[in-house]
Amino acid sequence: MLLALRMCARLNDNQTFLRVLGLCMLRVARAACGAGWGCCPRPPLRPWAPEAASRPHSSLITKMGEYRKMWNPTEPRNWAQQYQERFIPFSRDQLLQLLLQEFHSSSSAKAELQEFVSHTDFCILSQYNRTLTQLQALYDPINPDRETLEQPSLTEPQRLANEQEVLRALAPLLDQANFSPLSEDTLAYALVVHHPQDEVQVTINLDHYAYIQFWALGQRVGRLPRKSMVGSERGFFTKSPPAERRYFKRVVVAARTKQGHLVLKSFKDTPLEGLEQLLPELKVRMPPLRRALLNAILLVSGLMFFVNVGMVVLSDLKVATSLLLLLFAIFMAHRASKMFGQHRNLQALELAHMLYFRSTSNNSELITALVHRAQEEHAKEVLLAHSFMGRRGPGPPEESARWLQASVEAWLLARTGCEVIFNGARALSHLEALSQNTPPGSPPDLCRSPRPSWAAQLQRPLMPPGTQPSRE
Repeated sequence: MLLALRMCARLNDNQTFLRVLGLCMLRVARAACGAGWGCCPRPPLRPWAPEAASRPHSSLITKMGEYRKMWNPTEPRNWAQQYQERFIPFSRDQLLQLLLQEFHSSSSAKAELQEFVSHTDFCILSQYNRTLTQLQALYDPINPDRETLEQPSLTEPQRLANEQEVLRALAPLLDQANFSPLSEDTLAYALVVHHPQDEVQVTINLDHYAYIQFWALGQRVGRLPRKSMVGSERGFFTKSPPAERRYFKRVVVAARTKQGHLVLKSFKDTPLEGLEQLLPELKVRMPPLRRALLNAILLVSGLMFFVNVGMVVLSDLKVATSLLLLLFAIFMAHRASKMFGQHRNLQALELAHMLYFRSTSNNSELITALVHRAQEEHAKEVLLAHSFMGRRGPGPPEESARWLQASVEAWLLARTGCEVIFNGARALSHLEALSQNTPPGSPPDLCRSPRPSWAAQLQRPLMPPGTQPSRE
C-alpha cells in the first residue's frame, strides 16, 4: 500500500492517490478497532459453550442466549405469571383513614377501630424489635460497615456460611414485607435487553459473581422520575421526551463477588432493563449507535486533517510517506483514545449520579428498613382482615380466606387501579394470633403473641465469630 502511494505521488495522479489514501485510512481504522482503542469494546458476555455447563451460572447464561435470539423482546417470558404484585400501595395511616370512612363511619365504630389499632401496634412492635435485634446480631460478624473494633477474621468458608444464614433469615422477612423474588429468567432478560433511551449501558462478567439475587415490589408502568433516569432526556441533536417504562418502586439486591463480600442494597424507581446497573462490579459500555457516530466523526475529521495538512507536509517538507502515515496513525490513535475515554468518564459520572439518587439503604441499614416495612405490611394486613371480616359471619377457615382475598383484591383494584395479590390466609392467621393477646395497657411481658414465621429461624443461639455453624 505504501508503494502504491509513492508511485501515485511520483506520477502526480491526485485522484488515484486520494483513493489509495482512503483505503489506507480504512485499514488503519480497522486495525485500531481490533487493537482495542475503545472503538469496539468487548462483548458483554462470552457466548455459551459446552464447558460452560460446569459454571455456577450456566443456566442463566443459557437463558441469556435464548433472549439474544429473540427479536426485540419487551418483557420476560410469561411475565404475568413470574411476577405478581403483593405490595399494598397505601401507607398505614392512609389505609386507616380509608377504612374509617368506608367501614367504621359511626363514632363507636371509629373508637373501636382506634383501640384495635393501638392493640395491634402494641403487640407487634415487640415482636419486630426482637427480630431486628437478632438479625443484627446474626449479620454483625460479616458487616462490612462495622465501626467497632475488628474481631478475629473469618475464613472464606465461614464467611460464606454466615452469609447464607443471613440470606435464609431474610427470605421470610422479605416475604412478609411483600417483596417478590425476581426469577432467573427475569435476570437473563435484564442482562440482555437494553432500553433504547438508556444511553449509559453496562456489562458484567458473571464469572466474577458467586451469587446474585433480586427482590422487587411496587411494579409501575409509566415515566421514570427525572433524577432516576440516565441520559434519557436528550438525544443526539434534540431533546426527546422520556418514554413509559416498566419499573419498580423498590428493588433489593443481594450479590457477592468471588473476591469480595455480601452486598445488600436497596434502590428506588428502578427500570426492569436496568437491574444490572445495581450490581457492585460492572463496566460502562457505549451503545452501538453512539459508538458508530464517534467512529464516523473520527474517520471524517481524520481524512480532512490528512488531506489539508498531510499533503502540505508531504509536498513541502519532503517527508517520507511511510513516516507520515506512521505519525498520522499515532495521532489518530491518541485522539480516539482520548475521545472514547472522555465519553466513558461522562457516562460513568451519569451512572454514579443516578445511583446516588436511587439508593435508599444498604447493608445493616437495609435490614432495619426491611424489618420496619415488614411490620407495616403486617399491620396493614391485620387492619384489612379486621375490617372486612367484620362484615362476614364465621365460616370455614379456607372459605373465609378465599372470600377475604377476593374481597380485598377487588377493593384495592377499585381504589388504586393496581392488581394486588392479597394473602388472605396469612392475614387471618395474623388476626387470629392477635385476638389471643391481652388488651392494650398490659405490661410488655404479658403480650405473648406468636412470633412471625422467620423468627423461629433466629431462636437458635448465635454462633460466635470464627466458628463454623453446625449442619444438622
